[in-house]
Amino acid sequence: MTTNAPAYKWEKPVDDARLQKAAEALKAHGVNAIIVNTRAEAKAKVLEILPQGAEVYTTTSATLDEVGLTPELNESGQFDSVRKRVAAIDQAERRRATRRAAAVAQYVIGSVHAVTEDGRVVIASASGSQIAPYAYGAENVIWVVGAQKVVKDLTEAFQRVEQQSFPMEDARMKRVAGPQAASSINKLMVLNKENVPNRITMVLVKERVGF
Repeated sequence: MTTNAPAYKWEKPVDDARLQKAAEALKAHGVNAIIVNTRAEAKAKVLEILPQGAEVYTTTSATLDEVGLTPELNESGQFDSVRKRVAAIDQAERRRATRRAAAVAQYVIGSVHAVTEDGRVVIASASGSQIAPYAYGAENVIWVVGAQKVVKDLTEAFQRVEQQSFPMEDARMKRVAGPQAASSINKLMVLNKENVPNRITMVLVKERVGF
């Protein structure tokens, strides 16, 4: 895997017809897909879904940062933030406590790296920290996804992960933590179908949001 500058093939949001096609396919696969016009609407929709005081685990996500949800969920005091709770724990115990709490959170909130027109979802991760709650552990999953992440099929989804999402995340990590903090695609999750009704909600935004 290289760290070349990201390709821009998948930067432009897809048109309404392709977005609607993906949303209908997601619904057929057990994902409650909701289309909104703007980042502000996406933020409002997530806050509308979440009950006051709900336990929330926010994954590390440029999308959540860009729509303004990260501080709202972790710092507003309106929710039981897993991240804020474990921040007060001794450093030696923090990783273990985060792993336990995140895996079984009431709500996990984040994003994904690609959505196919036939309703499949691809998530890539260096650590795998978001995969356990996404796949099974969390009671509820909410994904906020920019329309530029909709692709034709799984082949293109994997291309998008490798040629765009990964280089952009790698560059972000190096900006934040220095050249030694390279990212990598260590673990991949493909969601073909969700069997638990209403467990997963995807808020599709008609704007470019996130990586």
